[in-house]
Amino acid sequence: MLRENQTVSSLFQEQAKKYGDSSCVSFKMNGSYRDISWSEMNDMVHRVGWFLLGAGVRKGDRVGIFSPNRYEWWIADLAALSVGATDVPVYATNSAEETQYILAHAEVKVCFTGTREHLEKVLQVKDRLPKLETIVIFDTPKDRIEGVISFNAACARGEAFGIKSLFDERLKSIAPDDVATIIYTSGTTGNPKGVMIMHKNFMANISQIDMEYSRYLEEGDVFLSFLPLAHVLERIVGYYLPMAGGMKVSFAEDFAHIAQNLAEVHPHIIVSVPRLYEKAHAGILARIADAGTIQRLIFRRAVRAAKKNLTYICNELPRRGLFAMIYNLYDKLVFSKLKAALGMDRLKIAVSGGAPLSVADAEFFLGMGLMILEGYGLTETSTVTNANRPGMIKPGSVGPALPFTDMKISDEGEVLVKGPQVMKGYYKNDEATRDAFTVDGYFKTGDIGAFDEKGRLVITGRIKDIIVTAGGKNISPQNIENSLKNSKFIEQVAVIGDRRKYLSALIIPAFDELKKWADANGIVHAGNRDLIDNDTIRELISREIKENTRHFARVEQIRKFSLMDVEWTQATGELTPTLKVKRRVIEKKYSAEIDALYPEGDSD
Repeated sequence: MLRENQTVSSLFQEQAKKYGDSSCVSFKMNGSYRDISWSEMNDMVHRVGWFLLGAGVRKGDRVGIFSPNRYEWWIADLAALSVGATDVPVYATNSAEETQYILAHAEVKVCFTGTREHLEKVLQVKDRLPKLETIVIFDTPKDRIEGVISFNAACARGEAFGIKSLFDERLKSIAPDDVATIIYTSGTTGNPKGVMIMHKNFMANISQIDMEYSRYLEEGDVFLSFLPLAHVLERIVGYYLPMAGGMKVSFAEDFAHIAQNLAEVHPHIIVSVPRLYEKAHAGILARIADAGTIQRLIFRRAVRAAKKNLTYICNELPRRGLFAMIYNLYDKLVFSKLKAALGMDRLKIAVSGGAPLSVADAEFFLGMGLMILEGYGLTETSTVTNANRPGMIKPGSVGPALPFTDMKISDEGEVLVKGPQVMKGYYKNDEATRDAFTVDGYFKTGDIGAFDEKGRLVITGRIKDIIVTAGGKNISPQNIENSLKNSKFIEQVAVIGDRRKYLSALIIPAFDELKKWADANGIVHAGNRDLIDNDTIRELISREIKENTRHFARVEQIRKFSLMDVEWTQATGELTPTLKVKRRVIEKKYSAEIDALYPEGDSD
């Protein structure tokens, strides 16, 4: 049953009353994790809510949150929603200019900032934010800053607010179809659009997920939060879902410390983009490569057992007979030790979303007994529309649609979706809203896909990313890029070829692995540039390209490539906050390198 008649803010009040002194969240302080109870969280939600009321926040006003993941992010979110405001999350990695666009477009009245760095970015553009009246910083500054109030001071000011009953009045006035949040899309092309998500969208999606996975989720289970809370996937699956289930969420310090935090927390559930699984897989293979002969032999045999185990784990079948004995042996010798080393020994479910997870990475972890479930959705669908289910997992697919979700494929191959989790529309952009839906009310995802015989969706690319070669062939670069990244020597890649006679690629090698290989093969190098200029290295990468794309058609083969010596990041402009490649930026920024791959006469 869908919970569309409830709001996120009323759900939290219900759960806080139910769980009281039980642990709601935990965060790392002075080297160890400290718990905060549901009652303590609710006390802060009330105080910050009263602060917002005292600051003149009316129902429907926008409140910004520009911060990394931390418990105060939850407080700001819940306080804003509880007094009827609409919050506007901003990725913690955004630049001052990107932040200014979002805060200005949404006409944010109050903005919560995480660290001094985030505060400085807002102050840098404050003169272009005429609607912004109040700035709060979670970290207490050492010096007084004009026009800025600390989180602790905001709580104290809220405690002193004179009309305490106004909090409950506002809470009761919130309707399920009120807009809870405006989440701005990452913007691989042009300015981001503000996606309006209603309370009932969030509540419906929580219900849809719970219907399929409730038997794997228990009160007291621990989530580890590290995917940005500004990302709707983390907001739903790593925040509102555990809140609805009475589970505990521990906050990772940041992605750089994720391995350490996993080992400290030993979570039951994690939510991630494929990057975590890619790095964990590569790290394991690197450790095995440096191990002794006997250990490598045992690992190779364990991998063979893991491959045989795929049928059992994907279809949730019990292992029997001799294979059960063999698998249990390798589980004891290899898999259990790897899981413990990764901090994944208690892991029930690992969710992967936001981008395609390679089949190789999925099969590796599934085979060793880790339940990695790839799902699919967009900001516009409150995140989840599809997900693999235990018992019918298919690596390479994103699973069947969730209950109450209607999906179909258009004549052009585009995935269309209709359901209670689909957004209200784009903020202040009626034209874009109209363009986003078909005449019969389906949301146009922009993704190309197909359903298999069991109704599982397979995404094959993005419409706007499709390469049309000079010969008129339509090619999805994502599939080729994901295959190339199966190589331990390739870190990042962008396939090029629109309106060209053949495909080429810009490649950033996995330099740690490449350096090890170079050292083992007597190649002298003083830095990344020496490596990518070396003919033997280029031959290695060429072999890796051929090996990992041999299953593609001839027109989809990479004819030429260029090696780059600097990683692409959000800060340097090539990636979105969700680590998607900005193709237009790359094509413009590296136009000289691309043109060099197409000598005179090779392109139109």
